[in-house]
Amino acid sequence: MIAFDLNCGNGHTFEGWFKDNDAFQNQLKTGMISCPVCDSRDITKALSTFAIAKGNRSGHSRAMTLNNSPQKALMALNRQIADFVEKNFDDVGSDFAKEALKIHCGVSEPRNIRGVSTSEEEKILKDEGVEFIKVPALPETDKDFDA
Repeated sequence: MIAFDLNCGNGHTFEGWFKDNDAFQNQLKTGMISCPVCDSRDITKALSTFAIAKGNRSGHSRAMTLNNSPQKALMALNRQIADFVEKNFDDVGSDFAKEALKIHCGVSEPRNIRGVSTSEEEKILKDEGVEFIKVPALPETDKDFDA
């Protein structure tokens, strides 16, 4: 089986699974493929990224190195999120829940805030309809994740 990223003429992107490229071409020609969003049959393959691992000179597979790549990519993304939050959100520390409620109720001026909260405070925020997301705290250095 092979998965293709597909686009419809209306700009929707979706995924299709086929036995092989010939099966995809066959189904495309007979109009069997349609966009799940708008039912358009004007379908093209989207460009996709992929990677192929080759063995190194010592004969060992690079699979172990590549297996660490998703972890490194996730750590890099986490670092970008943490940096963005640090630069663009006011740090209210342990007053996060109190300040979030003030903003939600219109007592304080709306702004982006960050801080810490207890599980009990998070339950109160959810019960009051305050939307928030939890971003994991990252270590001061990411060297533990470099392999």
